[in-house]
Amino acid sequence: MYKYIIRRLLVFIPMLFILTVIVFALVRAAPGDPFTARLMDPKIDPEVYEKQREALGLNDPVPVQYWRWLSQVLQGDFGESIVYKGREVTDLIASRITNTIQLGVFSLFITIIISIPIGMYSARKPYSLLDYGATAFSFFGLAIPNFFFGLIAIYIFSIALGWFPSQGSVSEPGLSGFELFFDRLHHLVLPGITLGLSGTAAYMRYMRSEVLDVLTSDYIRTARAKGMSERTVLYKHTLRNALIPIITLLGFELGTILSGAVITEGVFQYPGLGMLFLQAIGNRDYPTIMAINLLLGFFILLGNLLADIFYAIVDPRIRYE
Repeated sequence: MYKYIIRRLLVFIPMLFILTVIVFALVRAAPGDPFTARLMDPKIDPEVYEKQREALGLNDPVPVQYWRWLSQVLQGDFGESIVYKGREVTDLIASRITNTIQLGVFSLFITIIISIPIGMYSARKPYSLLDYGATAFSFFGLAIPNFFFGLIAIYIFSIALGWFPSQGSVSEPGLSGFELFFDRLHHLVLPGITLGLSGTAAYMRYMRSEVLDVLTSDYIRTARAKGMSERTVLYKHTLRNALIPIITLLGFELGTILSGAVITEGVFQYPGLGMLFLQAIGNRDYPTIMAINLLLGFFILLGNLLADIFYAIVDPRIRYE
């Protein structure tokens, strides 16, 4: 088992290096730079901005820029934000990442508590009214873009009904204790459901398919022939085996949720990494864009690594050697 984990980690390290190359190349390949729009102002002296470009090293050869950036990243230094003058990118990310993690965890929680029970019931009662309803919801959740569903949710539940706030993470500063907890939870409901919509729809179908497949297995028929109760068959034998591929997919979902939060946070003006990323793109803030891209890519790779490890743990058929 330990050798298997070490091998996976050895693969993880070069993937991170490749990720840094891709992130840097994509950002540098984008047209313009942080000063392009400002140079269009006739009152601005172009020489001033040439000096700023020189000071930031934007005129250096691309390999030199990459090596300088990678050396800083390896030391935990992502540089200073070009837009937020005097603020380190690390500090900007640290101030926003907690909100994004809270949104991601809340979204994943909703996905799990809805998709697994309904998927199991749909498999137990195929072609029932609930099964047809779950199928319709799954098609709807997979077909509609999250940002569009978010706009509909804002209109219905925030503007029309006034049940939930449409933006922000807290109602007002200065809250503490349970008051702060429930206020944050209140602000998480709409963006959390929006972010988890497609995942819930997909896992509902995965779970239904896996449970149906397990229920037709020989060992399930043997368990029933031995007189085991349906509850024991379902929860002790069926559920455990049906969850094996779902656990793998949940590992992949770690990166998917965090990257999907970019659009969701933009729709709800939620102050997380997604909003910071969109602001950085709009202002061509290279250091911030590269740092957030690298962080999101890291979480995607980490999710894949954890999925492989968890799969090997829960499924004894996986060979470690």
